[in-house]
Amino acid sequence: MAKKEEAISMVDTFSEFKELKNIDRTTMISVLEESFRNVLAKMFGTDENFDVIVNPDKGDFEIWRNREVVEDGQVSDPNLQISLSEAKKIDNDYEVGEEVTDEVIFEKFGRRAILNLRQTLASKILELQKDAIYNKYKDRIGQIVSAEVYQIWKKEMLLIDDEGNELLLPKTEQIPSDFYRKGETARAVVARVDNKNNNPKIIISRTSEEFLKRLFELEVPEIHDGLITIRKVARIPGERAKIAVESYDDRIDPVGACVGVKGARIHGIVRELRNENIDVINYTANTSLFIQRSLSPAKISSIRLNEEEKKAEVFLKPEEVSLAIGKGGLNIKLACMLTGYTIDVYRDIDETEEEDIYLDEFKDEIDGWVIEALKAIGCATAKSVLAMSREELIEKADLEENTVDEIINILKAEFEEE
Repeated sequence: MAKKEEAISMVDTFSEFKELKNIDRTTMISVLEESFRNVLAKMFGTDENFDVIVNPDKGDFEIWRNREVVEDGQVSDPNLQISLSEAKKIDNDYEVGEEVTDEVIFEKFGRRAILNLRQTLASKILELQKDAIYNKYKDRIGQIVSAEVYQIWKKEMLLIDDEGNELLLPKTEQIPSDFYRKGETARAVVARVDNKNNNPKIIISRTSEEFLKRLFELEVPEIHDGLITIRKVARIPGERAKIAVESYDDRIDPVGACVGVKGARIHGIVRELRNENIDVINYTANTSLFIQRSLSPAKISSIRLNEEEKKAEVFLKPEEVSLAIGKGGLNIKLACMLTGYTIDVYRDIDETEEEDIYLDEFKDEIDGWVIEALKAIGCATAKSVLAMSREELIEKADLEENTVDEIINILKAEFEEE
């Protein structure tokens, strides 16, 4: 009964190995042979005099041992030597000094040897699987993957791909409004593959700019075919994004191609990103023009660049300022991210009116942080502040009532003196 169990155990060992994916035949044979040799070396002190022949397709193997024929009574190592009388039992023609090759039945070594083999194999199989997963996903960084949500925790989600590999979607890489149930399919981009202590960990992301790029490649054939190039991307995940595209073919309208007829192409991307608003603009190497486009839908009156410090002062009509800044400051924040410039917006001064004064001139009377708060809402000059109502200044600049009253009095006094 024991021998039968051992034989079944050996067959199981092979069948387990044959089920493995991503492991080629040559590697399979090599690992099986190495595992046998490890066990033989532990049992006999060396495996050099053994020939191991593995046939994983049939699930069988042969082990042959080579020993030197010595005179009876002269055997010092029964693994490397065989007495003449024993050799003649195998074949009567053997002489001293010749080599005897006979088959070794591994199952006869007992349950412990088989268990040792299975443990060795299991360890090597695990290493191979880890290497295969690491190599597979290392080459897929930046590509979109779809996987099934398997487990949801507070700080991350565990997903399983089609081959049973585990993928991690941390909370920090999830769109704030993402909501998944176990068993649902999620799409994300492979962000990175960590391999600490040969333990691969695949991190995927739905918040990266690369995810947005790849979605456009899937939805817009012209991008996939290289007719349109994505030059810049800026995202505030789940809120708003800006993407700058360029076509080298004058016959192709890159913005129109990305949006699609009645927004057909971009709608799918917006849905995938939980209704993230996406602005598609034409890329240009002209920095001034690119900044103007990045602040769309606001229309700019004029712009002043400082290319060394990567700063831009943008002047707009009063009614355009709130458009340039956007709800919660998102529009200007994304424009800064997209262009790489720090952008300050100011209300345009009408030159036909009497002379205005920049707020910086009042630093002796108004605190610097208050001036910066006013600039942040597009008020760079005294008259642009006075043009706003007291309530607007309190709400938009987030200032105390008495502070706003003090500012208004200081600025009014300046013009009254004149």
